Amino acid sequence: MDTKEYTQLVDACFARVADWLEPFDPDQLDYQSSDGVITLVFADKTRFVLNRQSAAHQVWFAAGARAWHYNWDASRRAWVDDRDAHELYSNVVRTVSAKLGKPLPPIRP
Repeated sequence: MDTKEYTQLVDACFARVADWLEPFDPDQLDYQSSDGVITLVFADKTRFVLNRQSAAHQVWFAAGARAWHYNWDASRRAWVDDRDAHELYSNVVRTVSAKLGKPLPPIRP
């Protein structure tokens, strides 16, 4: 994939995640977005970070002591982990749900 396509795919990914985060009560979970990074900030000041890794054409997600690297899989039309092939959006929902201690809706297209 070329840089232009990568950038478009990441921008679309980050827009989806930001749309999903928007309805949260900012006292429970807030987020900041700037220059290829979305930082999720929880009430206890814990931060999860989703960021663009342009040189590798990946998206990285860090939550606590864990981090994952995602590649675009055109056949699945999804960002998938480079180790076990799980999908980015489901992992974001899973880790945020675990942090908040409640089930959350999926990230929608």
